[in-house]
Amino acid sequence: MSETSGIPGRRPLRRVLVAVIGTLGLAAAAATAAALPASASAPTPPSGWTQVFLDDFNGAAGTGVNTSAWQYDTGTAYPGGAANWGTGEVETMTSSTSNVSLDGNGNLLITPRRDSSGNWTSGRIETTRTDFQPPAGGKLRVESRIQLPDVTGAAAKGYWPAFWMLGAPYRGNYQNWPGVGELDVMENVQGLNTDWATMHCGTNPGGPCNETSGIGGNTSCSGTTCQAGFHTYAMEWDRSTSPEEIRFYLDGVNFHTVRADQVDAATWADATNHGFFIILNVAMGGGFPAAFGGGPDSGTEPGHPMVVDYVQVLQSTGGGSGTTPPPSGNRNAYSTIQAESYDSQSGTATETTSDTGGGQDLGYLANGDWALYKGVNFGSTAARQFYARVASGAASGVSGLVEVRLDSRANSPVGSFAVSGTGGWQNWQTVPANMASVTGTHDVYLTFTSGQSSDFVNVNWFDFGH
Repeated sequence: MSETSGIPGRRPLRRVLVAVIGTLGLAAAAATAAALPASASAPTPPSGWTQVFLDDFNGAAGTGVNTSAWQYDTGTAYPGGAANWGTGEVETMTSSTSNVSLDGNGNLLITPRRDSSGNWTSGRIETTRTDFQPPAGGKLRVESRIQLPDVTGAAAKGYWPAFWMLGAPYRGNYQNWPGVGELDVMENVQGLNTDWATMHCGTNPGGPCNETSGIGGNTSCSGTTCQAGFHTYAMEWDRSTSPEEIRFYLDGVNFHTVRADQVDAATWADATNHGFFIILNVAMGGGFPAAFGGGPDSGTEPGHPMVVDYVQVLQSTGGGSGTTPPPSGNRNAYSTIQAESYDSQSGTATETTSDTGGGQDLGYLANGDWALYKGVNFGSTAARQFYARVASGAASGVSGLVEVRLDSRANSPVGSFAVSGTGGWQNWQTVPANMASVTGTHDVYLTFTSGQSSDFVNVNWFDFGH
């Protein structure tokens, strides 16, 4: 540790810092939703909110969902994942329009069915996008107007409709639940007039989030029951005040809130430092129905659909009013992104830089360190180059990689370059690198990998090019 950059002792001890931010919401937009007709469109976003996703499920009766927005989960498990979707449910999910279809009146129907041999089929779809999360200091609202399967009593035994979200790192892994986070905006079982909302996180069983139960709350539908009419179910994830909050709503009324300070910082960060994808499904049987009498059995009636009017995702840069954020992100990939402007990081530190323009750089970077930059908008024309302004006073033989990963640190790098000594910790060079084509909006992780434990690079800024 003999090399310095003007600060005595470049890494006297390794620091790990997880930044946890924000809190608060939008209730009025959904307050009258239950009174809307069955084919209602999503409400217009209030001032200061931007719609970043909408499916009104308009289309011809008997057709499937828009596969540019949704993908079907089929069978009884994810590839390599836990059997029976990890919950003990008994149905086989299909992409058949007998289980998942539009009704021609602006609604999606997810319908459980039973064949003559007693085998159940149903439907489960999830968004192709996995990047739903609040901008730094802002909020995300995910909502849907739904009529639950119109069946109650013994005939509803085993029904388990749900509108929920999983952390993006789960897709393709299927072994990292509940650590990567699950947000159940609405769950219902057995035809009960009850809406359950839950956050899952930490470790299973037990752990800081009380798994497998999670941190949950529930309330009842009013006016009409959850089964007899449409109601609006929503989750608002708020980073605008501290502690950060995730709030759950039924018809605009906040009935359950989970706060970042209810668990340790590492658990919260692991569950929330990434995007999420949205899931709609009707399961039959499994652990949740088992807690309320079990099923399905011979008295359960098939053929009662969950009816979904729309799914909408809104984003706000702050308290729900004021400047409307751009619809596709809050950072421009093609403008300079200052390295010290991270949303969260591990193992790094900032320091004054002597580079042109002054300010600070991100320093003390060694193997395993990382920094996260949320909501980087690459647009519709693919970025194919990555540029970074770097300096290194590393000793001879010490080198490493500066890597770009999208949406999860567990994902493979889309681009990288190697760095060794540049002649000093403030001797700056701009290094270009090719990268895989990237479009759309992503969370960008800069990760630092080396075969040695020593610091090997400082970063002042980075950006991308076509």
